Amino acid sequence: MAVAAALDDVHLVSVDSMQVYRGMDIGTAKPSASDRASVPHHCLDLVDPWHDYTVAEFRAAHDAALAEIAAAGGRALLVGGTGLYHRVVVDEFDLPGRWPEMRAELSVEHPAALHARLTTLDPVAAGKIEPSNTRRLVRALEVCLGSGRPFSSFGSGVDSYPETAVVQIGLRRPRPLVAELIDRRIRGMIDDGLVDEVRSLLSSGFSRTAGQALGYKEIVEHLEGRIGEDEAIEMIGTRTRRFATRQDRWFRRDPRVRWIDVDGDGDPAPDVGPAIVAAFESLR
Repeated sequence: MAVAAALDDVHLVSVDSMQVYRGMDIGTAKPSASDRASVPHHCLDLVDPWHDYTVAEFRAAHDAALAEIAAAGGRALLVGGTGLYHRVVVDEFDLPGRWPEMRAELSVEHPAALHARLTTLDPVAAGKIEPSNTRRLVRALEVCLGSGRPFSSFGSGVDSYPETAVVQIGLRRPRPLVAELIDRRIRGMIDDGLVDEVRSLLSSGFSRTAGQALGYKEIVEHLEGRIGEDEAIEMIGTRTRRFATRQDRWFRRDPRVRWIDVDGDGDPAPDVGPAIVAAFESLR
């Protein structure tokens, strides 16, 4: 928001896999109505929570947003968030399709058999996937069999970091402070009505993808009587801290990210905003 205030042609583009869902506002820390009224935002509220949203759909929505921004004479600032979504749009991944029936057939096979089969069809992909990772093995075989192409032929994957024209800036805080901010945010979400928000969405249900959202998954378990509210809140904190650690590792592996250390628990805009403005100006 600070960058958009300094550069009046900047549009904000969410790269968050959960802010795409309508009604999932509090638990995803979605921008406020006043923020969205003052600065153009994109890739928010794209589908209902019962929709099983894919990264390919997000790639299409992102590309459409960038075309809209360019047509308006604006520039895009990507904000967030979800590691795979970020890589897919920054590096313009060639995304394979989906074959649900084939996936269903593969899902009942033993991981060892899946890995052996993938080793025959696509040894490059098999060498990069743990033999116990059933989800990735099934996906790789689904693509091999469905497309007739090796899974590895769809790109170098997330372990490769090619040159890109996108300037990437990361905010870095000490891990103990991150944990403290997470706990503070969770308390704020509960105070703001997260339980009631989840309750209002529960009757229509959550898709497989939306149902994995941190905060929502645990509150659903509480509302369905499987755990108490205090336990749900504690689980949200534990899982969010673990996710933050994984997210930190994901982005630190990318040598193209320029890191800015943020001291204290206040607004990082004074430290980070000028650097982003300078990056925009260098691209003119």
